[in-house]
Amino acid sequence: MTDSWDTIADWYAGLLQTGSAMHEFNCDVLLRLLPDEFDGCRVLDLGCGEGVIARAVAARGASVAGIDLSPRMIEHARAAGAGGPGTVAYAVDDGCVLSTVAAESVDWVTAGLSLNNVPDLDAALAAVRRVLTARGSLAFTVPHPCFEAPHAAWTQATDGPVRRVVGDYLAEGFWRSDNPEGARRAGNQHRTLSTYLTALVRHGFTLETVAEPSPSDQVMAVQPHRAGLPPFLAIRARRA
Repeated sequence: MTDSWDTIADWYAGLLQTGSAMHEFNCDVLLRLLPDEFDGCRVLDLGCGEGVIARAVAARGASVAGIDLSPRMIEHARAAGAGGPGTVAYAVDDGCVLSTVAAESVDWVTAGLSLNNVPDLDAALAAVRRVLTARGSLAFTVPHPCFEAPHAAWTQATDGPVRRVVGDYLAEGFWRSDNPEGARRAGNQHRTLSTYLTALVRHGFTLETVAEPSPSDQVMAVQPHRAGLPPFLAIRARRA
């Protein structure tokens, strides 16, 4: 059976609940792009998965709508509850359409490791722009396009350090990891860094932050070979 986000949802939710240094780091990276307090602002969490980002944003006082294409992921998100003092409501929806979200109805859109899963980036950004209020903002993370490209691998010379071998960076499109314990066995859309940046500009966004954060101490403790390699690309852009 070919894996999908629905078929790995139970495993993925369990991974986050028991503790994943990489996913916790991703959450921290995304939250750094956001206000410390939302004071009732309306936030859409696109590709919310089991709700880890949605709950963290609600904890800052936001009114959050979390959407995901996987019904099983939404079941896990609802079971996990809210993060108060804000609120969270979940719905099954396509991030390329956002049919459950009204035009100009949210102040922020967050997308933690989810835009790399949508098949049509232009459609997703057009939908995000539609639902954002004037001057609303999008904050998202994706696996770093260079170091997490298809066929990237680790190698070690005799008596030398472990090094990352860059994969087919320019080969954009769908790929599936063969790692049986990796989330990208459910599939992933590889795009270059320039594709993300130019798509944002093309859809009327003004770039405010582009970050390539170094791995946290917690990530390094688990995966020391990642020293010096940013695992994520983090971007904040405002609707122009």
